[in-house]
Amino acid sequence: MIINTGQRTDIPAFYAKWFINRIKEGYVMVRNPYYPTLVTRYELNPNVVDVIGFCTKNPRPLFPYLDELKDFGQFWYITITSFDKDLEPNVPPMEQVINDFKCLSKKIGKNAIGLRYTPIIIDHHYTKEYHINQFQFLINELKEYTSLVTFGFLDVYDKLKRNHPELKDSTNEDKIFITEQFQNIANKNHLQLRLCSKEKWLKNYVSNLDIQGCMRLEDYEKAIGYQLHVKQKMQARKGYCTCYLSNDIGTYNSCLHLCTYCYANGRKELIYKNYQQHDDDSPFLIGHLEPNDTVRIAKQESYKVE
Repeated sequence: MIINTGQRTDIPAFYAKWFINRIKEGYVMVRNPYYPTLVTRYELNPNVVDVIGFCTKNPRPLFPYLDELKDFGQFWYITITSFDKDLEPNVPPMEQVINDFKCLSKKIGKNAIGLRYTPIIIDHHYTKEYHINQFQFLINELKEYTSLVTFGFLDVYDKLKRNHPELKDSTNEDKIFITEQFQNIANKNHLQLRLCSKEKWLKNYVSNLDIQGCMRLEDYEKAIGYQLHVKQKMQARKGYCTCYLSNDIGTYNSCLHLCTYCYANGRKELIYKNYQQHDDDSPFLIGHLEPNDTVRIAKQESYKVE
């Protein structure tokens, strides 16, 4: 089976020690985000977990523990957006993350790591030209360390409208222009470019644009070197996201990057309150087992094709 860590929070950045404690103890407990008293227990055993998927803006805190993961397959997405503190208050400097990307690629192999440049936000400071220049710079730096690049535009969902009305969607003309430029840059550097946002219609304007999802079974298989026969698939939003997203062990409202555009975070007060309930020795990312909890043991098996 596949375990994901990065759809609800950034575990490598803020919960590395907790995660490794879970690996050592061999299991993790996860609350259902919509029915909090429903808990699923997952075994973290390489005999049944074929690969662990990571998505992070700061992999460095997990580096001291990478040897603890040597028995597990891994696939990583590293997000680098180059925004200032106005949008990403606690994200490390871009230069640091670039160096860490290279370090991780050397450790796990370029087939097990991809670059994410998302979301694209366009305003008077972060112009079209700004994003194109930053993307070109990142590709120049990282083209020898990965073969996969994903990009996407800001998703202006209801929560974002309430909390940050200053963040606006880009025009269709700007989206087409940037996508064309990104595709040209990727093609020239022999990189696979994928769209990770709702603008599937862009395929009608940019030839050969890949809109089939940014995290796929084939990525896991390429990373670990063998085929998987998947018996389970969950999607974040049907009709919107086609990625393989299942068995995520994170918790919403717990990421201290505090990016203003984030779909997984709400009010700062709630995030800090949750973080205060974090215990590195707990089987839960946030909090502990409660008297009214109902625990379900996940059905787990390896998907490896023999």
